[in-house]
Amino acid sequence: MAIYPSMKYNYYQNIKCVEVKMRSFIRLTDFNISDLLEIFEIAENIDKYPNFLKDKTVVMFFPSNSIRTRVSFEKGIYLLGGQSILFDPATLDKKEDIKDVFGYLQNWADAVVIRHKDINLLDKISTVTDIPVINALTDENHPCEMMSDLYSISKLRSSYLEDEYLFVGAAGNIGKAWKEASEAFGFSLSQCSPSEYAIPDVKHGTNLSKLISGKDIICTDSIPQEILNDFKSYQITKDIMTQANDGAILNPCPPFYRGEEVSENVIDSDFFVGYAFKNNLLRIQQAILIYCLSH
Repeated sequence: MAIYPSMKYNYYQNIKCVEVKMRSFIRLTDFNISDLLEIFEIAENIDKYPNFLKDKTVVMFFPSNSIRTRVSFEKGIYLLGGQSILFDPATLDKKEDIKDVFGYLQNWADAVVIRHKDINLLDKISTVTDIPVINALTDENHPCEMMSDLYSISKLRSSYLEDEYLFVGAAGNIGKAWKEASEAFGFSLSQCSPSEYAIPDVKHGTNLSKLISGKDIICTDSIPQEILNDFKSYQITKDIMTQANDGAILNPCPPFYRGEEVSENVIDSDFFVGYAFKNNLLRIQQAILIYCLSH
């Protein structure tokens, strides 16, 4: 039977109606804790997913200065049997409507991983496409990094959800990401910084020696050069760490800078979680892809 243009159009519309919209990963607070722990479980058993991405393509948008997140995503996709295609995120900042960009792109991509300043752009993309949108960092949060850190902390401390967390730094995307993680997982978080850099709705103090007492997990972020002088009394040193709880650990967000937010001697001490701590970024990001493409 001949298929006329109008009949062909209706045929493809019928196919479209049964397509399933996959779940995106933009904010940890979009999930309940059982969802997030399911991702941990997938990561724990990642060897059970050989070739999960066989014949699948993940399109990635990363700037040229991205190292850890990009390398671990690319390798993770490769190890799962998939193909990655890389663009600069500036490619998304164009006159063409984002709905039209992804209306075409989802013909060939099975998921997209995006590092972009504007989280609202990721939200918009997730509403106009059926494929998963995975947040690889915005100015508001860094959910993959938080998942990796908490998974790694869970390997060091079985009490990680009952531990007391302290973030020392300004109200940037990493501080906001720790707030988001505390809300999603339900652990206790405090912040220490000058008052003008407080994160809204987070317990806050300005006295580092006082606030670090009773804490188990100390987290930092690099300090922008223009406010570095404001944080000169907030550097995490080996002496400061001895005032935290026994067994406390220091988890600085890379890139960290010795002599700025952390001292040379604390990075060279047993308090520092170490470089291998971030090794789990690979399997966590694999697990996030598997979770999103399965739900």
